[in-house]
Amino acid sequence: MATKRTLKRPSKELLQRWNDRVALIQSTTFDIAETEADREQRIQTALKDYNYFCRTYFPHICTTDCGAFQIDAAHKIADDDRLRGLFEWARGHAKSTHIGCLIPLWIKARAKRGLSRGFDFMVVVSKSEDSATALLGDLQAELSHNDAYRTDFDIKTERGDEWQAGRFSTADGTTFVALGRGQSPRGLKKRGLRPNLIVIDDIDDDELCENDARTAKAYNWMMSALFGTMAAGRGRFVLVGNRIHKRSILARYAERPGIYHTVVNILDNRGEVTWHQNYTLSEVDEMRQTMGERNFAKEYLNAPITEGSVFRPEWIKYGKMLPLSKYQRIVAYTDPSWRSSKQNDYKATIVVGKTHEGYYHILKAYAAQTTVKAMVAWHYDIEAWAAGKAHVRYWMEANLIQELLLTEFYKEGCIRGSQMAITPDKRRKPDKFSRIEALQPLFERGFVVMSEAERDTPGMAVLIEQLLSIDRGSKVHDDAPDALEGAIYKLNHGSMGDASGMRYFVPPGADRRF
Repeated sequence: MATKRTLKRPSKELLQRWNDRVALIQSTTFDIAETEADREQRIQTALKDYNYFCRTYFPHICTTDCGAFQIDAAHKIADDDRLRGLFEWARGHAKSTHIGCLIPLWIKARAKRGLSRGFDFMVVVSKSEDSATALLGDLQAELSHNDAYRTDFDIKTERGDEWQAGRFSTADGTTFVALGRGQSPRGLKKRGLRPNLIVIDDIDDDELCENDARTAKAYNWMMSALFGTMAAGRGRFVLVGNRIHKRSILARYAERPGIYHTVVNILDNRGEVTWHQNYTLSEVDEMRQTMGERNFAKEYLNAPITEGSVFRPEWIKYGKMLPLSKYQRIVAYTDPSWRSSKQNDYKATIVVGKTHEGYYHILKAYAAQTTVKAMVAWHYDIEAWAAGKAHVRYWMEANLIQELLLTEFYKEGCIRGSQMAITPDKRRKPDKFSRIEALQPLFERGFVVMSEAERDTPGMAVLIEQLLSIDRGSKVHDDAPDALEGAIYKLNHGSMGDASGMRYFVPPGADRRF
């Protein structure tokens, strides 16, 4: 016998969400009075074309075209009625809207025409009962009040407009239930039917993931009590969310064999916007700079970083710098990145002075997603700053010195009245992470000191942010720490008196050998 669940009264917040969703649906005007032939053509197109289905019947929530990843997910979930799926999508990519609402509605419509195996019992799971109830309420609102969808696909709810918070059924007997993480799902069935579509939506939260034992317990609940509610595993078992921690429930599920697993980040492997129908690159770039690398990586790149996993915040030391003439050597090292644009990689120039006692003072830091022209100007600003006080040796990654850089340095030199001498770094570099990680003992022992006077400059802030974000395998920017590693390496291995390899940037057409 099924265990009867007592449905609690919805909170004011949940009730307001329900009313807002119903009002949004009812504010949309649908033309459902066309000819029967036109209507049938619309239905046939919607059953095959998921994007058309979303834009036609749900324009109040689908204000832009679907991304390819959303369309692919719809077909995969619809076509595989024993799917064990993980859709690891970045924040802001309509995970709940598609996986928990629109795709089930599409499956239900397709099942009416025999195009997909339908479902009899859907369970929506989230981190709390209220969260799950809210998600389920969005689905019920569409089933109860979206007249175009209801009319075209002959969908009727069991009790009309009444909202049964946390559980409801449609007239054909399909049951829908909301569960919070850890709630007992045992005994969930209706007329002998057990759940055969389980959607787990954003089950992780920051507080849970701070406790490994609690996370493990929640994961075991999901894979035993929850998964076990399906009859011998018959049905679709789908988890959707973004990876907020390395040992989150989602991360543990990703390790299971046989899981259909897709990862969608806000930027693809080429640095372009994945859901370009909805976001622009300039929007993403502005958000990234505002949030900082660690937060952006967690929420939008599915790459959570434990702060201080390599460099700890307490190792970041500030102090008063020496007069420039007192340093043993001063190096300005540049990582110019590959592209002449304000997007993608950062351009970084870090100026470091080495004291006679073996300390490394970070005198200045420039780091930004900027143009080659702006980066070249940094060098002349450094030259003016050090003029008459000390000699600065300029280094730059050799494989990145290109025709464009030569031209821009020459143009700036003409404006400034002098040409810049800079040396390409031709060393064979080991793995970037390993090189940067090798700086860790210097920071831990206090041998690296930041200029107190430069504490609030944008470049210094970027350098510190990227240092604290360094982690093996992470997708965050590391151009400023890379330039810092180059400067310290040259201070340790270079000779200020050795000018071999030093070249001046010269006019186009002249000798540009390095």
